[in-house]
Amino acid sequence: MPAGVTTAGAGGGTPGEASVPVVAVVGPTATGKSDLGLALAELLGGEVVNADASQLYRGMDVGTAKLTVAERRGVPHHQLDVLEVTDEATVAAYQEGSRADLRAIRSRGRVPVVVGGSGLYVRALLDRLEIPPTDPGVRARWEAEVERVGTAALSAQLERLDPVAAERIGPSNGRRIVRALEVIELTGRPFSASMPTREHVEPTVMVGLRADREVLYARIGRRAERMWASDLLEEVRGLVDVGLREGRTASRAVGYAQALRHLAGELSLDEAVEDTAAATRRLARRQEAWFGPDPRIVWLEHDAPDLVGQATGAVVGRG
Repeated sequence: MPAGVTTAGAGGGTPGEASVPVVAVVGPTATGKSDLGLALAELLGGEVVNADASQLYRGMDVGTAKLTVAERRGVPHHQLDVLEVTDEATVAAYQEGSRADLRAIRSRGRVPVVVGGSGLYVRALLDRLEIPPTDPGVRARWEAEVERVGTAALSAQLERLDPVAAERIGPSNGRRIVRALEVIELTGRPFSASMPTREHVEPTVMVGLRADREVLYARIGRRAERMWASDLLEEVRGLVDVGLREGRTASRAVGYAQALRHLAGELSLDEAVEDTAAATRRLARRQEAWFGPDPRIVWLEHDAPDLVGQATGAVVGRG
């Protein structure tokens, strides 16, 4: 462990207290977050809490670049394989489960290391965030409406009801527009009133990994090719047998949606690989837009020669 870094239990401290803050490794996909998070957990005496929504699903391994048990090198990982592919992933359930994991890690005198690029899940765990209610019937009605009139029309409706939320969400994110309108209908309050604020629930250091767009896209392309060369189709065939096609959120995950379309004869193999890469590039741009404006994040180059040392320095310096 680096000099000047102590954790509860390592030096006789009280369980649940620590001089090392919560550590979060965030940023766009394909920048090496899992590897850095693992290295920091080993150095700091930590345990990893996953914040990638797709890695919550049991059996979704190849397409999510989930570390294997051997690759985790004995470091405990939480919020992996906690859902079946037929389950719907929700921010509320994740917040409850991941915060319980964080408390348990602290009680053992360990350091929580949050790793992932699902922006709202990261903030649900780390920031003060009230999760508003949901209703499947109301949600389904708004989803049918967005299919009928289009995202732009529904965005204009949200702008009339809650201009702050409309501006933050943007006109093209149909899923979040639907959620905002659902919350407004259920609560009678602006959706923006329940949007997260940049206020951590406990001391936290956020390290972000970044790469030049050209480099990032090349990494994404190679990842997509590896995914399809590494038994993704075999994995998806097995998941189809346990209900992947019926899974509301799992079936839409990048790679899995394309594999399902390929198996249905809608995409050739080459088209499926390219569509996977294109969808991943879009995901990366959304992640950059989500994390980029957050002034709390210490940004590091993904290929920095002393990346682990720089990240550890950021934790020690701000802890």
